[in-house]
Amino acid sequence: MTMNQQSVSHHSSIAAPVLEMKGITKRFSGVPALQNVNLTLYAGEVHALMGENGAGKSTLMKILAGAYIADEGEIWVNGQRLNITDPGIARRAGINLIYQELNVAPNLTVVENIFMGSEINRGQLLDREAMHREAVKVLQALGASFSPDDVVSSLSIAEQQQVEIARALKDNSRILVMDEPTAALSDRETERLFEVIHRLRRDGIAIVYISHRMEEVYALADRVSVLRDGQYIGTLDRAEISPERLVQMMVGRSMQGFYQHERRSNRGNVVLEARHISDGRKVQPTDLVLRAGEIVGLAGLVGAGRTELSRLIFGADPKTSGEIFLNGQKLDIRSPKDAIAAGIGYVPEDRKDQGLFLEMSSGKNIILNMLRKDAKAGVINWRTLGKIANDAVENFNIRLANLEIRAMDLSGGNQQKLLLARWLAIKPRVLLLDEPTRGVDIGAKSEIYRIISDLAETGVAVLMVSSELPEVIGLSDRVLVMRQGRIVGEIDGSRQQITQENIMAYATGASEVAAL
Repeated sequence: MTMNQQSVSHHSSIAAPVLEMKGITKRFSGVPALQNVNLTLYAGEVHALMGENGAGKSTLMKILAGAYIADEGEIWVNGQRLNITDPGIARRAGINLIYQELNVAPNLTVVENIFMGSEINRGQLLDREAMHREAVKVLQALGASFSPDDVVSSLSIAEQQQVEIARALKDNSRILVMDEPTAALSDRETERLFEVIHRLRRDGIAIVYISHRMEEVYALADRVSVLRDGQYIGTLDRAEISPERLVQMMVGRSMQGFYQHERRSNRGNVVLEARHISDGRKVQPTDLVLRAGEIVGLAGLVGAGRTELSRLIFGADPKTSGEIFLNGQKLDIRSPKDAIAAGIGYVPEDRKDQGLFLEMSSGKNIILNMLRKDAKAGVINWRTLGKIANDAVENFNIRLANLEIRAMDLSGGNQQKLLLARWLAIKPRVLLLDEPTRGVDIGAKSEIYRIISDLAETGVAVLMVSSELPEVIGLSDRVLVMRQGRIVGEIDGSRQQITQENIMAYATGASEVAAL
């Protein structure tokens, strides 16, 4: 018996499924995006749908919502086979999809958004009183604190999301799909959304919840189904869910295979040295040494100065004191241009605002740092640069149809790999990474870890800022710990154990207290 069959037999004694998707297959330009995928959903359950970006989650849900039409397969709703060929058919069957990018009209009121396209008329006129009464009912059912008369632009993102949910409930939705609903929410707003989801579940609504955040899956899901490379892998009941099992299903290997980097004791010569470097504010005079072929983790609590130190080295912020040496030669780094010319690359923590040119094509994003270097007599050799971009796409497994696809249209993981590819194209001697896997799924994390480890093997010195201690512990040869703008401790993996306890002892000052 398969995992999915186990789950079905458990629920079938209670009630028949409200939804069955059987053998769903979808191709784009002959390339399969989904192959023979199954999904079963019951009333009053939250069913998490997981898988790395590109696994087929959103495609499957768009087929359910009528945005795409399946090439093969069947959809059964409440025991009746349904031919969903457009969104109207799905909505009339009680199926609604709330996309990650909210679909609201900001200049209209809440009630106008709820009834947009399905207004109640009385003769030739709109029955505003009837719409207002219905809006009040559905907002009360959600526990919303805003008024039907509020303009949507005055609401928070979480409240705008509630407007979309209210629109779905007004249509008597019995199946609600939420695609990465917490992506733009604060922690408090996420808690409020969870309260709404629990309320909907109590009312018997079936919810498909797409997310790559495991903590949300643990908090909400009754069952979890996993897709990988467009194929259905299996379904787990709540009692069967564990990080190890989910990772195994999503990426095809265990968590132990995540950190493939083996700590090295025979590191190369000193490549970069910073002496007494400071910005006079967030970074107090501190020293730093990086050797060829090693990965150095830079850990510390929020506000310790890790990002600021990286930006000082790269010349993104002006230093007030200190010196930087590369292979023993003093550098005069006054701007990022100087750092790049010396062979120092920097991947910032915010790839969208500080790293990528989102409106620019993926190919141009990759070769951006090569333009001046490759140009001869002011003429750019686009053929050579095109080959560099194509090689990067293949080497880093960046998933895109062609190099003309805009960076903004890629998933978070592919955007991050695009940014890494740009810096590796200049063949850096030193690479500074600030939160290199923030906001990417598990599969992309695994690939980025491989890229970082392979890079160190070629002799590049890597400095990695990360707030994820398992990442720091799993990848680093050494860990430097910052507190209050200074490097206060070093943990060398070749001589002592790199552990969360040792890192936090330095980060919190506990190690100094213990020494008194």
